[in-house]
Amino acid sequence: MQNEFIDPPVGSNPGSLISNAHTASPDGSEDVASFSDLKEKLTEDISNASAAIKAGAESASEKVKDAMSDQATFVATQVGGVATALQKVGSELEGSEQADIGKYATQIGRSVEGFAKRMEGKDIGEIANMAEEFGRKQPLAFLGIAALAGLTASRFLTASAKRTKSSSIATSNTSFDPSMTEGRGNG
Repeated sequence: MQNEFIDPPVGSNPGSLISNAHTASPDGSEDVASFSDLKEKLTEDISNASAAIKAGAESASEKVKDAMSDQATFVATQVGGVATALQKVGSELEGSEQADIGKYATQIGRSVEGFAKRMEGKDIGEIANMAEEFGRKQPLAFLGIAALAGLTASRFLTASAKRTKSSSIATSNTSFDPSMTEGRGNG
């Protein structure tokens, strides 16, 4: 068996491998040509890699924009739901003894609904600017939303705390202690 690294190919002289791999003319023109070919290939490879990286970055940027757009649409939908709830509460209060409060709640609901419609199709930065502007133009509605959000958060936390306490009490009452049955007869 022939080893191509150690043994020269059969029928060739030992110096032919080197001369075949790099044949240079006495004036060095072959070296310059192969160097320029290498330089061109390297430039082309770098250009291709750069284009691939740029395409990947653009793709990632588009995915981030799509995700942000989805989040903005979700926020607009949620704000629209709050507006509907405010209008419903307002109309119920208008039919009761608290008609003035109901009228304010309905007005706040309409303002919030308009805000939600303007939010659609906007990016997060634009929505933040709109919220700031809305707070300046309609402070009553803005405070109403803040109060509603605070009330909702406190009710959620209160309900969570009660559930945690009741579940810990339930688990402590269901544990079995064998010492409680010692020395007692059956019956």
